[in-house]
Amino acid sequence: MILVVDFGGQYNQLIARRVRDLNVYCELVPFHKALAAAKEKKPTGLIFTGGPSSVYEDQAPQIEAEIFQLGIPILGLCYGMQLIASSLGGRVTRAEFKEFGKTSLDHTGHPLFKDVSQPTQVWMSHADRVAALPEGFTAIASTANCPLAAIADDQRKIYGFQFHAEVNHSLEGRQMLRNFVFDICGEEASWTMANYAKTAIDQVRAQVGDGQVLLGLSGGVDSSVVAALLSKAIGPRLTCIFVDHGLMRKNEGDEVEAAFKDSGMHFIRIDAEDRFLARLAGVTDPEAKRKAIGDEFIRVFEEVGKEIKSVDFLAQGTIYPDVIESGWGDSAVIKSHHNVGGLPDVIEFRGLVEPLRLLFKDEVRKLGKELGLPDYLTNRQPFPGPGLAIRIIGDITKAKLDILREADAIFRSELEASGFQEADQYFAVLTNTQSVGVMGDYRTYDYTLALRSVSTSDFMTADWSRIPYDILDKVSTRIINEVPGINRVVYDITSKPPATIEWE
Repeated sequence: MILVVDFGGQYNQLIARRVRDLNVYCELVPFHKALAAAKEKKPTGLIFTGGPSSVYEDQAPQIEAEIFQLGIPILGLCYGMQLIASSLGGRVTRAEFKEFGKTSLDHTGHPLFKDVSQPTQVWMSHADRVAALPEGFTAIASTANCPLAAIADDQRKIYGFQFHAEVNHSLEGRQMLRNFVFDICGEEASWTMANYAKTAIDQVRAQVGDGQVLLGLSGGVDSSVVAALLSKAIGPRLTCIFVDHGLMRKNEGDEVEAAFKDSGMHFIRIDAEDRFLARLAGVTDPEAKRKAIGDEFIRVFEEVGKEIKSVDFLAQGTIYPDVIESGWGDSAVIKSHHNVGGLPDVIEFRGLVEPLRLLFKDEVRKLGKELGLPDYLTNRQPFPGPGLAIRIIGDITKAKLDILREADAIFRSELEASGFQEADQYFAVLTNTQSVGVMGDYRTYDYTLALRSVSTSDFMTADWSRIPYDILDKVSTRIINEVPGINRVVYDITSKPPATIEWE
C-alpha cells in the first residue's frame, strides 16, 4: 500500500484517488499520525500532500524527523516538498514571484520523469519556495520562476515536486506518480473494485451485526450503490426511505420511486415538501441551508425509525468529495455537505453506516457496476443532497423552485438531444438578480438564470464545457419563451478551481 500523509490541502484525497487509479491500495492519514501509521502499516511509499500553511510559521504542520529514517520512499507535493526541504536542513522562503496556474516545466530526465514530455505542463499553486537544498539533494526540474521545481535524493529515495502532479492540469502528472509508485516504491497493480466490494460488505456486517439499517435513498448514484451494497450485506434488515423534500428536479421523485419500488428492497416514499419549505423559509445563507436540510433529514429519519421500530443504524451515501469540502482532518472548509457538516450533533441511532466514505465518484460508479446495478443508475450525473435549494441563490420558495425545475429540464433535455458529449455535469441556477427586459413591447423585471456545464473525471477539478453557440441559443430561446419569471440567461465559464461546480 501507499500511505498519503495529509497536511490540510484541498487535493489530498485526490492524490489517493490517483494512486488507486493505478490499482494500488492507498490510505490517507493526518500528518500527526503519520509516523505511527507508517510503522504499523509498513507502506511501500509515502506521499506528503500540499497544504495552506507556510513551513516557517509557528503553527505550521510538521512531522517527526524519524519518518525520514524508516527507509520508506517519500514524495512531497507542494507544501510536502517544502516540509521535506525544511526538515532536512534546507531553507524555505517567501517566493519573489508567486505561481498559480498552468506552467511549463523543464526536467533533467530523472526516472521520475520517465516517458514525460520535455517540457511538460504542470499546475502550480504556491507563494513559498525552496531557496536552498538540503545536503544530498539535487534539482531535477525547473520553471521560469522556480529553479527548484522538483528535487531528489536518490540515495535515501526522498523526492519533491513543487507542483501538483495529482490534478488534471498537470498533463503528465499521472505518469510521474506512476513512476514513483511502481519504479521507486516497487508496487504492484493488485487492488480492484471487486476486492473493495467484498471488504465493504464484510465491514458492514461486522459493524451492523444483527441490527436494522435505515437508508436515505435519493435515487442518485451514491445512495443507489449504498442500497445495492447493503442489500447484499444484510438483506431484509435494510429499509430504504426516499424523502421527497420538494427540492428535486422535474419528475424526479416519480422516477426514483419507479426505479426502486419493485426492486425487492423495502422502499418507503415520504412527501415532506411542506416541512422542508417551512424549515427553509427566509434562509438565504448557503451554509445555513445545508445545515437546515441535513437536520430536517435526520428528524424525518428518526420519526420513520420510531414508526417501523428497532432501527439501529442510519446509512448514507457519503463519499470523499463530500468529506473534503466539509473539512477533513486539517483541511479548510469549502462548503458543508448536508450529510457531513450539515448533520446535527444528536442523532437517535447507534451509528452511521457510510461504506462509500473513502471513494471518489468514478470509483462509486465502478463499484455500482461490480454490484450489478444498471447503467442508467451508475451513469446518472451527480445531484446534490440539498437539491435545488443550493441552485437557488437567496431565499427558497415554491414559486422559485417551479421556475428552476422547468428551466433546468429544458437545458438538460436540449443538451442531451444535441448529442454533445463533453459534459459530465450540467444544470441551471436561479440567481437572485433581477434585470429589465422587454417582451412583446412590455417591460419585464425578472430573474437571471445561469447555465452551468463542466467536464471532469473526478469532480475534484473541472473545466467548463465548450457548448456550441447554436445549442446555447436554442436553450436560451426556449427558456425565455416557455418559463415565466426569467428574462435573461447567462453561461458560467469558470473552471474548478477557482470556482466549485455548484454555486452554493
